[in-house]
Amino acid sequence: MAYSFAAFHAAAQNATLWLKKELGGLRGIRATPAILDGVLAESYGTKMPIPHLASVSVEDARTLRITPFDPSAAKEIEKAITLSGLGLSVSSDEKGVRVHFPDLTAERRGALIKVAKEKFESARVTLRKTRDDALRDIGEKERRGEMGEDEKFRLKKELEKMTEAENKNLLEVYERKEKEILS
Repeated sequence: MAYSFAAFHAAAQNATLWLKKELGGLRGIRATPAILDGVLAESYGTKMPIPHLASVSVEDARTLRITPFDPSAAKEIEKAITLSGLGLSVSSDEKGVRVHFPDLTAERRGALIKVAKEKFESARVTLRKTRDDALRDIGEKERRGEMGEDEKFRLKKELEKMTEAENKNLLEVYERKEKEILS
């Protein structure tokens, strides 16, 4: 009976996607709309993510243009970004809101790298837990007689190779973001 690593692959892929999403929300040197995904602005009595209230586009390398679907929401969007603690400067004009990304200080770069490293470690912990679950499952199948000891060791070795490859993928995602922050 062949063992299926489908659950491991799915969890590893989810960890990589989660890390990409989380690191995408960290500010690098370029303006990116993803940084505003977690910023909530008041609209019609509820707080909503800015991308649900407006279209967000890149105006230039250090500026985002936010065009609210409802022009009356511009002030609330501006207020939400100002209070978000992202260190962005915000201004309004007749077309909507402009968000300017100031130069990163060495201190801010260090703080961003620290946050990125924490997210990376969290993704690695998730991957380790997934590996441990698969190892436990393989051990259970061997104890129940569904596979022999040789098969168990072969599967463990295969799982370790897959885990190393997935850890390498996570490291590449982290290193790309680190390079972006430092450049």
